[in-house]
Amino acid sequence: MSKQADVIVIGAGVAGTSCALQLAKKGHHTILLDRQAFPRHKTCGEFMSPETREMLNYLGVDLHVQKVNPTIMDHAKIVMPHGGEITAPLPGQATGISRYELDRLLHEKAISMGVEIVTGITVTDIHKRGDHHYELHTKQGKESARYEARVIIGAYGTKRPQGVASPDGYRDDTVYVGVKSHYSGMTVASRVELYFCTGGYVGISPIENGTVNVAALLSLDSVRGGGKSVPEILRAASRTNKRLAERMAEGEPVPGTQVSIAPLRLSNTPEPWSQYPHIGDAMLMLPPLCGDGMSVALRSAWLCSMWTNKYLNEAISFEEWKHQYIDEANRTFGQLVRRARRIQSLAFARTNRFYPSIARMMPGLASYIVKATRLSEMDIATR
Repeated sequence: MSKQADVIVIGAGVAGTSCALQLAKKGHHTILLDRQAFPRHKTCGEFMSPETREMLNYLGVDLHVQKVNPTIMDHAKIVMPHGGEITAPLPGQATGISRYELDRLLHEKAISMGVEIVTGITVTDIHKRGDHHYELHTKQGKESARYEARVIIGAYGTKRPQGVASPDGYRDDTVYVGVKSHYSGMTVASRVELYFCTGGYVGISPIENGTVNVAALLSLDSVRGGGKSVPEILRAASRTNKRLAERMAEGEPVPGTQVSIAPLRLSNTPEPWSQYPHIGDAMLMLPPLCGDGMSVALRSAWLCSMWTNKYLNEAISFEEWKHQYIDEANRTFGQLVRRARRIQSLAFARTNRFYPSIARMMPGLASYIVKATRLSEMDIATR
C-alpha cells in the first residue's frame, strides 16, 4: 500500500500534533504518525509555563473551557536535600494539566483541521529522494505501507526511528531515567515544587481534578537497586530528601498513571535538522529543572510550520527552508539550553546547601533563576 501527502509528521505528542494542525490549517495534506495509541500517560512534568499561553491561544485551544479543570500555579519552591528551600514567583501564571488530557485536546483540534492521525504504526525506514520528495516505510501489525511526501518532520522525542542516529556532541554522556506517576490525597498549593535528591530531582505539581503529578529525572546509577516499579523508584529517591519523603507519604499512587522512559540524555545544543527538520524533544531535550519543555515543543512546532509552509508554497527553496529553520531554531533555543545546563550544574554542585542562604541575602536571585530558564513571549500574530 502506498499513500501520498504534503507533510508527514512522525510523533503525535505536543510538538508533532501542534505542528501538524498548523500546516493542515494552511491547506497542506498532513498525516501524523505515532507508534503508540492516544491518549495515554507520558513521562512528563505536566507543567505548562506562562509562555505556553500565547501558543495555545494561537492554536485555538482554551484549556479552561474544555471541562478539564487545570490547575493554576504562580510560584515555585525548590527544596534542597538538607532541608533548605528557595521560593520565587513565576513570571505569570503556569498551568498544570496531564499529558493524557492535553494530547487528547490537541488531537481533537488537529482532526478538526483535517489532519489524518495514524497510531500503532512503526517507521522502519526513511529515504530522501532529491530535494522535493521523501519516502517512508512503515509497519502496522502485519501490514507494511509506504508513504511519500514533500516534507517529513521529526517529532519522535528521544526514541528515534530505526536507522536514524544522532551525531556526536548534541547530547550529554550522562544517562538518566525519567519516571512519572499521579497521586491522590496530596494537597499542593498553587505552586510547583522541586526536590533535589541523590542522583537527580523530583518535581511535584497539581494537575486537574485534585490530583498531583510526581515526575523525576534520576541518573541511571542512582536508580539501580531502588526497585522496579515507578512508585518504588520514587520512594527510594525520597529517602535522600527528608521533606520529599514526608510529602510523598501524604498521597497514594493513582493506578494506571505510572510511566518511565530510559535512556535519556540531555542536549548540549539544539539539533534542528538531519535529513529533515526536528521539533520538540527530537530537537532539544532540556533539563526538566527548567520546566519549559512543553513551551519548547510548542515554539519549535510553530517555527517549523512557518518555514515549512513557505517551502511548500514555493516561496523559498529547499536550501533556504533548511538554513532558515536551523538559524532561527539555534537563535531561539541556543542560549536557553546553555543557561539551563549552567543552572543544572549549579543545582548538582556540592555547594548547593548554601543556596537558600544566598537567596535570602539576594532576594532577586531566585526570580532571576526562574526567568533565566524561560523562553520570552513573542507576538506570533505579526510573524
